[in-house]
Amino acid sequence: MRKRLIWMAPAAIVGIVVFTTVGGEVVKLLWNWLAPALFGLPQITFLQAFGLLALCRILFGGFGFGGGGHRSNSRGMRGRMAERCKPMTPEERERIRQGLNDRSRQTAPLDSNSRD
Repeated sequence: MRKRLIWMAPAAIVGIVVFTTVGGEVVKLLWNWLAPALFGLPQITFLQAFGLLALCRILFGGFGFGGGGHRSNSRGMRGRMAERCKPMTPEERERIRQGLNDRSRQTAPLDSNSRD
């Protein structure tokens, strides 16, 4: 177990360095191929491309790998709910479904004059 941990940290560091280097180089090549020809923008360096990659990560929240967290969580909740409903009778399921529908239709009045 300890030998495994000793190799994991350097491997993770190397993986991060390789990923950021490849990502920055891909962004630089794509930018320098497309942006000057299409929009008349100047070419960029590797560091500028890396900064652009980091900015996209901050603004858009990912590089497109692994799917979004909110999507996978909603599927997980749906699966847990299906597991809870399995032992119920159809009448119990319908009663719960009806209660959820009734609760979702309740809204607060929009009239601001009704406040005392």
